[in-house]
Amino acid sequence: MTDLAPSKPTTGDTLPGFFFALSAYLLWGFLPLYMKALAHIPPVEVIAHRVLWSVPVAGMILIATGRTADLARALRTPRMIGMAVVTAALISINWGIYVWAIGSGHALDAALGYYINPLFSIFLGAVLLRERLAPTQWVAIGLAALAVAILTWEAGRLPVVALALTLTWGCYAFFKKKLPIGPNQGFMLEVLLLTPPALAYAVWLARDGAGHFMEGVAFDTWMLVGCGLVTAVPLILYANGAKLLRLSTIAIMQYIAPTMIFLTAVFVFDEPFGTARAIAFPLIWTALVVYTASMVRQARRR
Repeated sequence: MTDLAPSKPTTGDTLPGFFFALSAYLLWGFLPLYMKALAHIPPVEVIAHRVLWSVPVAGMILIATGRTADLARALRTPRMIGMAVVTAALISINWGIYVWAIGSGHALDAALGYYINPLFSIFLGAVLLRERLAPTQWVAIGLAALAVAILTWEAGRLPVVALALTLTWGCYAFFKKKLPIGPNQGFMLEVLLLTPPALAYAVWLARDGAGHFMEGVAFDTWMLVGCGLVTAVPLILYANGAKLLRLSTIAIMQYIAPTMIFLTAVFVFDEPFGTARAIAFPLIWTALVVYTASMVRQARRR
């Protein structure tokens, strides 16, 4: 669910790094339960509150870590702002698709999208950055493509939700790595850029009495406020964990969240798991085993 690159990759794993990353992935894994409780609220309203309530959380983290000067410099750099506009737009679209998918009974598609994401990322590297891929990595991409083809044939259309999540998160991660600022500062910059439209939308809903914030049901209000914590905290935990772990370790741990989403979709949300999915998901899992084994071997050689 995340490919944010650490600013200074470590040469070995550390216990604090492991627990930071594990906490992030577990929180992402439980996120569908939180978003399902908000299924009666329109996704755009949920996204607006994810943005608005992430600002104080991310701001307190920057103050505590003494990184506010980095953010101030970024806000004075037009090129930095332009790049952050792109990443902010991509992450907001990704959030919107995810919230809609969970609330409308497509959590399995969300899990599929995040399983495919690392394979899409290495495909992007090959196409856009001319990176050379090992034969096993091409095999992994081929297996993922075959899984998508099976789902397309069974449904008579592309698995749009899964592919949209893969495309938006993969492109977000690609451009995020090019953003010359730390991950915590970059996240704060993104939510600041998203704050004006999010605030305008929340005010418009409140004026028309169509919103759910402070409108009768206290549960809805507190859940919307909590969107800031469930959005910002995992990202920040991951950003700090990634600095203290090897890339190969992060590559293996990133499957925790989609696996939890998959299990939640099948056993908690009771989403249908037909023949096509029973074939496609094992193909994806095989592809991920092939991909991860190749990455671990490369890391050991280096």
